[in-house]
Amino acid sequence: MYCAPRMVLGLLLSLGATSNALCANQTWLDTDFVKQAFLEVALKNEYSQGIQRLTKWNKPVRIWIEHKVADQVLHNQLANTHIRDLSSITGHRITRVSKRTDANIVWIYTQQSKWYNDIKRELGEEALKYAHGAICKAGYRTNKATNEIDSAVIIIPVDQAREHGKLLACIVEEVTQTMGLPNDSKAAYPSIFNDETPEDLLSPLDVILLKILYEPELKSGMNLIDTKRAVDIILKRYQNQGVLKNAVKEAKSMELYKLIAY
Repeated sequence: MYCAPRMVLGLLLSLGATSNALCANQTWLDTDFVKQAFLEVALKNEYSQGIQRLTKWNKPVRIWIEHKVADQVLHNQLANTHIRDLSSITGHRITRVSKRTDANIVWIYTQQSKWYNDIKRELGEEALKYAHGAICKAGYRTNKATNEIDSAVIIIPVDQAREHGKLLACIVEEVTQTMGLPNDSKAAYPSIFNDETPEDLLSPLDVILLKILYEPELKSGMNLIDTKRAVDIILKRYQNQGVLKNAVKEAKSMELYKLIAY
């Protein structure tokens, strides 16, 4: 098991993450439930109406992080750990880069006082109308021809997130959503895409949803009918191979879980 340095561990524990609910509601074993949850979080968007087309990264993800606040060691540790977890789950290449010009995801740790200016500069003035009531924010842009994700921005005002006890939740949810699961939904539970879920870590259901998205049968730009058909095939395979039954073990094997879920 990975052990954090004592100073960092103390900061992590103050975030309030727990691991008590991982096995409380085993919805990931129900293929109909998983399919509906996937369609809700992958083909809908909290800021748009109706059914969207499927989006995902086809090219490797390259993340550049800007620190406008202190505690860089902690923030880098959380970021790097979750990045490795996402790459492990999806099988998609996700790395850190040292220059913004090399990145297709810009990730900013900022302050509440700079929050609106950062959103306006990085995501555009239109995004400001969705900032009220939000604790942190992310968004991605897609290629109009292929619907694949081209770039993304993640903005976390650390002081604001800590005030609400949501720093860990912001890191996990916002980065995960930029992989191509943009919607929050009550149809997904337990899940980081559902505000009623008490956990801040990826649940077994989240692990399954991410795996499904990055299966080769699912292509950027797929419509609802084609997506349903592909998901049915994938879930039948998952059931036969024991992937669904193994979801708890896989969720608990994630580095971020080992780091903080004591």
